[in-house]
Amino acid sequence: MSRLLAVLLFAVVVNPVLAAEPEVAYPDGYRNWHHVKSMVIENGHPLFAAFGGIHHLYANDLAMRGYRTGAFPDGAVIVFDLLEANAADNAVTEGVRKVVGVMQKDAAAYPTTGGWGFEGFAGDDKAKRVVGGNAATACFACHVPQKARDYVYSNLRD
Repeated sequence: MSRLLAVLLFAVVVNPVLAAEPEVAYPDGYRNWHHVKSMVIENGHPLFAAFGGIHHLYANDLAMRGYRTGAFPDGAVIVFDLLEANAADNAVTEGVRKVVGVMQKDAAAYPTTGGWGFEGFAGDDKAKRVVGGNAATACFACHVPQKARDYVYSNLRD
């Protein structure tokens, strides 16, 4: 029995698929990073229910290297800042923050999701995680078609 326990313990320690993936950290200071682009998803778009609003994308220096080369190195972080879009007087302005989405590259830590860790933080709450252990289905499944682009949808804007 103790031999079986030792084998199972070894398998969990050595096999990263069996071990839990680390949590993605809240990206403090991301609004001081490079602004990649902004966009608005309006009613009528197929992703409106989940992602309707104003999107701002930010990238740290390592993510900027990935945007320029097409291969994102470990340590790259991309932030998807989603805010309500308020339309009035022929202008669209930012409303309350809906979610801060984060992609964090670490090939060893996130082998089941293309080397990326995914998390979403509700509103302005740095502790309220909305993805957790559902990254493979909640985030990565949508990014799979972008495998040739290291699972990243956005492009760097001049």
